[in-house]
Amino acid sequence: MSRDWSATVLTLFPEMFPGPLGISLPGKALEKNLWSLEVRDIREHGLGKHRTVDDSPAGGGPGMVMRADVAAAAIDAVPRDGRPLIYLSPRGAPLTQARVRQLSGGQGVVLLCGRFEGLDERVIGARGIEEVSIGDFVLAGGEIAAMALIEAAVRLIPGVLGTHASTQEESFSSGLLEYPQFTRPQDFEGRAIPEVLNNGNHKEISRWRLAEAERLTRARRPDLWTAYEKPRKP
Repeated sequence: MSRDWSATVLTLFPEMFPGPLGISLPGKALEKNLWSLEVRDIREHGLGKHRTVDDSPAGGGPGMVMRADVAAAAIDAVPRDGRPLIYLSPRGAPLTQARVRQLSGGQGVVLLCGRFEGLDERVIGARGIEEVSIGDFVLAGGEIAAMALIEAAVRLIPGVLGTHASTQEESFSSGLLEYPQFTRPQDFEGRAIPEVLNNGNHKEISRWRLAEAERLTRARRPDLWTAYEKPRKP
């Protein structure tokens, strides 16, 4: 491979990694050195003998907030090498397949995993941190989100997947959800594989798959359908 793709994860729970990233396709790619993973413990930059990393929120309120000075020290200890610095946060911009492709095509990522009630806003501005969300829900921390982002990017690295075409026809790559998939047996509990998929006519199969992708997208993701339909309207 002509370039290295590396992920550095800043976390309070380094023992969570590599986790799922160490098995299946990303794990095999990691063994083949198609990408690399570095995990750093934020608590190494904590304050005092107890390595404190958080404090109560200014203005009052529940929970604790990660300190700006601690987070900054952890961030500044990492060589960026042109890699974007991303904070996994439910208030961040939605992670899209287009953004994943951008990240996969670069040198890698530096990911900051939050905990508690969040991260002191000042360090976000001071270090130019990009905030990214994997969905409209809240997790206990950013580690699972970091794993999702890394796996999505790693699978697009050349050599990780068996065929290039498999990433071209999946959900979101064309702006549509993926069409339904089938395999043996031919009949399952009275449900047969659509006949068009058995006739060997690749043009008809392509038309059927496109129509099914459009049907599913229109029904399940009207937001994607609106974006997809706009360029086609006069």
